[in-house]
Amino acid sequence: MSDAPDLSPEAKKKRGHRNLAIALGLIGFVAIVYLVTILKISGNIGAAG
Repeated sequence: MSDAPDLSPEAKKKRGHRNLAIALGLIGFVAIVYLVTILKISGNIGAAG
């Protein structure tokens, strides 16, 4: 197994920004799925009554 290559400070900074963008996108996606699920469930509860 090989070690990770040494990155320049600029490359490390770019990697950090890319990781942050991916994390924020993932959090946003999870939040949207959660909200849509809650809205669908609450709509079904109102229709059943």
